[in-house]
Amino acid sequence: MYDFSKLTNRLKTGSLKWDVQEDELPMWVADMDFEAAPEIIEALEKRVAHKVFGYNIVPDEYYESIQKWWETRHHYSIQKEWMMFCTGVVPALSSIVRKMTTVGENVLIQSPVYNIFYNSILNNGRHVLSNDLVYSNGTYHIDYEDLENKLAMPQTTLMILCNPHNPIGKIWQKEELKRIGDLAAKYHVIVVSDEIHCDIVAPDQEYIPFASVSKTNLQNSITCIAPTKAFNLAGLQTSCIVVPNEVLRHKVNRGINTDEVAEPNSFAVAASIAAFEKGGNWLDELRVYIQHNKQKTMTYIKTYVSDLYVVPSDATYLLWIDCSKICANSVELVQFIREETGLYVSDGFEYGENGKSFIRMNVACPSERLEDGLERLKTGIERYKLRNIK
Repeated sequence: MYDFSKLTNRLKTGSLKWDVQEDELPMWVADMDFEAAPEIIEALEKRVAHKVFGYNIVPDEYYESIQKWWETRHHYSIQKEWMMFCTGVVPALSSIVRKMTTVGENVLIQSPVYNIFYNSILNNGRHVLSNDLVYSNGTYHIDYEDLENKLAMPQTTLMILCNPHNPIGKIWQKEELKRIGDLAAKYHVIVVSDEIHCDIVAPDQEYIPFASVSKTNLQNSITCIAPTKAFNLAGLQTSCIVVPNEVLRHKVNRGINTDEVAEPNSFAVAASIAAFEKGGNWLDELRVYIQHNKQKTMTYIKTYVSDLYVVPSDATYLLWIDCSKICANSVELVQFIREETGLYVSDGFEYGENGKSFIRMNVACPSERLEDGLERLKTGIERYKLRNIK
């Protein structure tokens, strides 16, 4: 049994998430408040004890740990030659955008979606083209007619898929992934599948790797994976790019090497191997704990903050909360809640125009901290409504 209830103090530790005032409670960026698995800590301590931190290679054991994990957990066989180390999924995405597209071309996304996708596209002089997800009856689905129309545009050359989807927490099903893949291939659009959240799913659920669905998907895709979300290792900068197609793989390889994001630091490989070889039990218990937190949040909001609605979620430790009954602008709402209560959550506008009446809340924290956050949320909403009445 692992202890996920420990309240580790992260203030004044150089944490991006916890760079806040002492009376504030951050529940925004996708960074868990749980200490890393003891098995990973042990591997890092062993690496530190060596006391030499020169340049590093990526050993066979690294690739083998990923192969075994995906074969066992996700029923997908990955060949060693398909894999390339990268310093993170975001550096990988930005490098892929630069290498696989040209300035002025369209990169298609499905809004509301991870806000950094926009940065990777716009900062490199490409255009964001969104196949907006359709929100109806409290859930989301894909508008396939719109998707096909936008993939068919001559200037659309790349699609970034979020699988599972952040922030809505949706696990895409096999039929959906196949349909996306078939349409992309029909119009010669390469699919980059960001699968960083794949191991944080409800205990009774499984995600499906995009490339595993069909030969078409396999040969027309680039997949980004990492242990960083599931095992809370973002600061160690480690990820893997999987590209079965030899031609695409050569281009991606040249891109990440040109951008100098293809070499590991002295801890990235050791942590990744330990996570995939020894972290399974820890992760299984974590998934149960997170699911409990998600259920607690949904029940609390339904009972005490009924003007809000939590979109049902099967993946990630993030909750996407509909605030449209009380506001049309979550940027203002989030700022108000933080000023009034110290609770720091993300406004939905960051994830696209169609997210502007939502907030995103990270519930990957000890239950005591979650309860504090929920009480602050309740207080903030009550005061916001009262202010508007006045």
